[in-house]
Amino acid sequence: MSHLAADPPPNGFRTFSILWASQSVSVLGSALSAFAFNIYLAQTVFPLESQKPQLALALSVTALAFTFTAMLGAPLAGVWADRRDRRATMLGCDLISAALALSIGLLLLLWQPSFWSLLPLVALTGLVGSFHISAFDTSYATLVSSAQLPRANGMMQTIQSLSGLASPAIAALIVALPALARKSGQDTWLSGLESGVPLAFLLDAVSFSVAALVLTRLRIPSPAAHAPTETAEKRSILSDIGFGWRYILDRRPLLWLLLTFALVNFVSGPLGIFETLLTKYQLAPDWQARGYSFAPALALLTTLGSVGGVLGGVVISAWGGLKRQRVLGVLVPMILLGAAQLLFGASRSLYLSGAALLLFGLTVPFLNAHSQSIWQGQVPPALQGRVFSVRRLIAQFTGPLSIALASFAAAAFPVGWVVMALAAVLIVFCVGQLFNPALRRVEDQAGLDQEAARRSIRRAVLKQRPRT
Repeated sequence: MSHLAADPPPNGFRTFSILWASQSVSVLGSALSAFAFNIYLAQTVFPLESQKPQLALALSVTALAFTFTAMLGAPLAGVWADRRDRRATMLGCDLISAALALSIGLLLLLWQPSFWSLLPLVALTGLVGSFHISAFDTSYATLVSSAQLPRANGMMQTIQSLSGLASPAIAALIVALPALARKSGQDTWLSGLESGVPLAFLLDAVSFSVAALVLTRLRIPSPAAHAPTETAEKRSILSDIGFGWRYILDRRPLLWLLLTFALVNFVSGPLGIFETLLTKYQLAPDWQARGYSFAPALALLTTLGSVGGVLGGVVISAWGGLKRQRVLGVLVPMILLGAAQLLFGASRSLYLSGAALLLFGLTVPFLNAHSQSIWQGQVPPALQGRVFSVRRLIAQFTGPLSIALASFAAAAFPVGWVVMALAAVLIVFCVGQLFNPALRRVEDQAGLDQEAARRSIRRAVLKQRPRT
């Protein structure tokens, strides 16, 4: 028995497909601005090889500003998603994100702000994004039937990959537009720009606006809207957050699954930072010999990683994933992911690095889709906002830690060594988890519910004991 929603609305998959497509537009816009900002840091703010420590620090701080606020906001965002209209939440977040992207774009276009002055806007973008993700992740399970859910999960896994496939080349072109205009002898406002980075942020603002406009025409169920109002009113925010924690802690196989993802996020969290650094330094002799410059070389690697993600998403969407022992669909791809990262850290060839990232990207939709299917089967839709937000917090709390350590490790050791050491730890751990009996029974719904009931009774008994 599972907790999947049994009665999706009529045309629910059509609504999901429109929602998926429109939100993919905003994800593409965000990928454009993020990629352009990395190029801006590497080529404009810290262009010299002697500035490698400063560049590593800037990349790490930027990633931290986004992920740390997103992580801290996740529990509150989950409670909000279970209490408020999810369509309205996504609409509001898209509009706020559009305003933030517009602000950054205008600052870069009209002034020359310091790197540090942009960080509060980046942090706020991460916080708003956590509310959007909570509403989005808990919405589509109410739109599609249980039979269509694996397909929907596969489509969800392709969002980031599709944006990553298109964004590097588009972002590199946008960044280069002013230089191309000057080279062609044009005397326009475009040729007067130092780079096209501000244009990428302006396009990001447009993409969020498009996503918001589409949401105004959609109807998305919100389980909280059908719950007894007195229950929602009496529950405090802290008690709702505590409920999400208890739900997971009372089901130890779910906790094991989360801790495994926490390690994956620790290992792969700073990969975007390492990718920029490896491309700029370790792979430079190879791409220079092949006639590339930095931006196209980085774009090639990012694109190949996204090609892998798209291929993986297409396969998992068509296949639907494992129907039993889905935890194997999580652990085996994680081992392959670690092997791909090990190869990436060791490589000094641009094309071999691209192949490693393609394999890396290929594994991600498989492990994420199987994990998502497990969670959707274990958590009722009306509780998913609270539980999934705590799930996200536990699984991702190591990401900011590894990003913070990345700049120091990259400054003290060769970046390739750091990447390989992290990958080796992941491979050894995941092989060990194949023999973890607790994790292997994560899909035993009855067993997990019985375990949770025993822990709940134990807590109640302890509370009733007289204190001396």
